[in-house]
Amino acid sequence: MKKRIMAEFEAEKFLSKYIPIVKGRLIKSLDGVNINLIKKYPCVLKIISKDALHKSDVNGVRIVRSMDELKKNFIELQDVAKKRGFRLDGILVQEFVEGKEIIIGINNDETFGHVLMLGIGGIFVELLKDVSFRVCPITSHDARSMINELEGRNLLHGFRSKPVNLRLLERTLIKVSKIPMKHRNLLELDINPFIINEKIGKVVDARMVFWDKK
Repeated sequence: MKKRIMAEFEAEKFLSKYIPIVKGRLIKSLDGVNINLIKKYPCVLKIISKDALHKSDVNGVRIVRSMDELKKNFIELQDVAKKRGFRLDGILVQEFVEGKEIIIGINNDETFGHVLMLGIGGIFVELLKDVSFRVCPITSHDARSMINELEGRNLLHGFRSKPVNLRLLERTLIKVSKIPMKHRNLLELDINPFIINEKIGKVVDARMVFWDKK
């Protein structure tokens, strides 16, 4: 069987059936219709391509605060994709969400089956390696334990800032852990980041890999 990769836009559309995702629109050109639909700043622009799964490594993510910045960065991102030979699906325009960055993942382990991972997310996740694991699906007790096992848990509990909505994070972990029960062919899920604050939590970037059933 072949592997099927879902890049960000497609993966987020899939995940929206289970957990909240940021609002976004995939566009291929800045025509009058698309410009009129973008009414709130700041917003985020991202290259969407299966050839650019780590967008921050190629400067493929931009925060813009005005229409002038949007037009300039939209063209620059198209140029980045062209120079690097990326097969570009379009530029994703997303709402901007502030909060703590969490990584939530699933991996299909040969021994344990589908395993859920939680960690302090963002660009430093590979450096810090501050993560916890449980076999899917998990309970409320498991979710709380995963959070409390993190060395950076004080960031979530309100160190020098407001605490995040831990109940919401627990519910999100439980919902994600149940996805493999309906989709046994799921190989990998990488939500990085899931941004959460004292009120809301939303998927901001995601990638999924399945065994293709065809």
